[in-house]
Amino acid sequence: MFKKILIANRGEIAMRLIRTCKEMDIKTVAVYSKADEESLHVRFADEAVCIGPAASSESYLKISNIIAAAEICNADAIHPGYGFLSENAKFSKICEEHGIKFIGASASMIEQMGDKATAKETMKAAGVPTIPGSEGLIDSLVTAETIAKEIGYPVMLKATAGGGGKGMRAIWKEEELEKAWESARQEASASFGNDGMYMEKLIEEPRHIEIQIVGDSNGKACHLSERDCSIQRRHQKLTEETPSPFMTKELRNNMGKAAVTAAEFIKYEGAGTVEFLVDKHRNFYFMEMNTRIQVEHPITEQVIDFDLIREQILVAFGVSISGKNYFPKMHSIECRINAEDPYNDFRPSPGKITTLHFPGGHGIRLDTHVYSGYTIPPHYDSMIAKLITTAQSRQEAINKMRRALDEFVIEGVNTTIPFHRKLMDHPDYISGNYTTKFMESFSMKD
Repeated sequence: MFKKILIANRGEIAMRLIRTCKEMDIKTVAVYSKADEESLHVRFADEAVCIGPAASSESYLKISNIIAAAEICNADAIHPGYGFLSENAKFSKICEEHGIKFIGASASMIEQMGDKATAKETMKAAGVPTIPGSEGLIDSLVTAETIAKEIGYPVMLKATAGGGGKGMRAIWKEEELEKAWESARQEASASFGNDGMYMEKLIEEPRHIEIQIVGDSNGKACHLSERDCSIQRRHQKLTEETPSPFMTKELRNNMGKAAVTAAEFIKYEGAGTVEFLVDKHRNFYFMEMNTRIQVEHPITEQVIDFDLIREQILVAFGVSISGKNYFPKMHSIECRINAEDPYNDFRPSPGKITTLHFPGGHGIRLDTHVYSGYTIPPHYDSMIAKLITTAQSRQEAINKMRRALDEFVIEGVNTTIPFHRKLMDHPDYISGNYTTKFMESFSMKD
């Protein structure tokens, strides 16, 4: 087994990785920016190396500094967590060139699935259902107009290098296309340095349901069932649950089979997620593949009693998977607790935590890196904790979440706890009757 793993990340995911490594008797190396000197991952890792100033471009995204840290500490593997360099093909390749195992997808797999237009063509070849749309990138407005007429309005323009909703435009009628085409390309170019666009049929009343998969070095894959990630704001997930309240046994089997087909077609190695849009008639379409561990992985772990990080490490070391698919035995909900003000358009709220009380009790899991007196830096993502409840039924999981949120006290900064508490009382959420459009009609003032 690996002797020492460098964790190329920060915050709660760095703490999560350290825990599993300790249980596997693997030494850990934390890397940190100067803004994260007081972070818990620095304290709990076996070794820690400062890799630069606060700006992520000079620290957590600085490949040369991370590789240097790994070599100084004699780490034989690097786990990138999620975000930052986790889906960076160049980083994966450089690790390989330096004889350091990248615990994640190979450079070629990241390149294959990282570009959305390429990924869609790959999935079509695999026989996985895809959303009707353009064949590759669109070369002009005239071509865009022709394709839109062929597949029928409404349509969605998407940036091929997109993420976080950047470079995306919904177009409901022909007269809106030209303006949307120009603004989407400008936004994509500014955000990603790439103005390549493709077009898809707009799926009405969509749900965002993803399937967790694991593949090994022998080309074998299995799935670990679904997560419903439809509660989103500006394409950023707020809460997730498994099983999905929209799921049927037939749909789960079909989506699971499609996800395994997708993974085995590209001989995927490691933990990954195949993401689908599901329409109101339960037709599902491939959206993208995330070639890394997901923020919301704990709810899957809770309902099938399975350590996904441990499995990632084992697969990276060359251990074969059983090939068995897993299905949820319980119900689990995750609320992402962000340092944001839900009463003020979710504005970021960095600063010092003055008072902190964590919820506890049966069926409560909390993944976090914060403590009383900790100062949340303004330089990074605002997520500071993930609160997970698990119970025998969905209603019990909701009841547990209400109670846990009421117990969760964070003072000194604003957080999204009040939003989640309100969500748990919303009739559409309680009934499971929600789509990715849920937040468009949700208000903290109601």
